[in-house]
Formats: sequence, structure tokens, C-alpha cells
Amino acid sequence: MRITIYGGSFNPIHNGHIRLAAYVLSHTDTDELWFVVTPRNPLKATDGLIDDSARLEMARMAVADMPHVLVSDIEFTLPKPNYTADTLAALAREYPEHTFSLLIGADNMAVFDRWRNYEDILRHHTVYVYPRSGSPLRVQYPQMRVLSGAPLFPYSSTEIRAMIRQGKPVADMLPVSVERYIVENKLYK
Repeated sequence: MRITIYGGSFNPIHNGHIRLAAYVLSHTDTDELWFVVTPRNPLKATDGLIDDSARLEMARMAVADMPHVLVSDIEFTLPKPNYTADTLAALAREYPEHTFSLLIGADNMAVFDRWRNYEDILRHHTVYVYPRSGSPLRVQYPQMRVLSGAPLFPYSSTEIRAMIRQGKPVADMLPVSVERYIVENKLYK
């Protein structure tokens, strides 16, 4: 089975993430897409990052009705600090029957050569790149595939958190279950 890994803090997961997942499933040879929620890094400033379990729960709620989309907590079990290459290696060991691809944003493509073991990632995995407003799309490696037709979402998780703090409506930006969870748990206030 061909699995595409979509890693991130998902703080919170929003409709842009969901639309991109659907696009990857319909426009690549991906059989399943796995959202890999990244844990709180004790070595970094958290800057509004909510509890790991809350972000994991919101991701699971957001994809509950999406066939071929799963949420993984594998990074919560790996030694810290953890890098994408470590996650991909752990997944390959745990699921040797699968092949794994990686989904990154154009902002990450621009600095990909600074990632730990990036050459190993490129040697063993296809890397799908989705456009981001304001990020250049100059493909540096033949293993990278730009998803040029992918839907662009006008808001980031950072902007959505700010809107929630300001009391602005975000219903059109979030899956219904995620918005409900945020309201009920008074998150991002």
C-alpha cells in the first residue's frame, strides 16, 4: 500500500488540511494519507501550542468520515528530539509492506537541504510539495513532485487561532466537530 505522510502540529487542524488530504488522494497514487501529529517539543517555544492529546483528538474528529485518511501518533512514541527521517524510518520498520511518501509545504521545500538526513528521505521516498502563498516553487530535487493544482487555503492555523482569540467567526475554516471541540473546551482563548 502507498501511504503519504502529512506531518504537522495541526494547531488546530482546519479545512485547508482536509482539502489538501482529499486532493492528494485523488491526484496522486496514494492509497492512504496519514496525518502525523507532532508532539510538543520541549526544546522549542510553544507559542500557543495546545496539549498534544487535544490536537490529536481534533485531528481524529476531523477525519472520522474520510475514507483512506488516518491519524497517527507515532511521533509521540519516538525518542526526542525527533526528525522526519526518524519518523519515516520507524514507519518503514513497523509497516515493511507499505511504501511511504511525504507531503510538505513549499516553505519547507526551500529549506529541505537543512533537514536532518534529507538525502536519505529523497533516496527512499517521493516528496509531494504543496504550494503556499508567498513561497517560491523552484523544485530542487527530482524526487519532489509539486502539486500545482492543489487547493490553496487563505488562512493558516496561526491566523485561525488569532481569530478565535479575537472572537471572530471561524466556522467556515474548521470541520464542524473541531469547531465544537474548541468552543466546548475553550481553546485558544
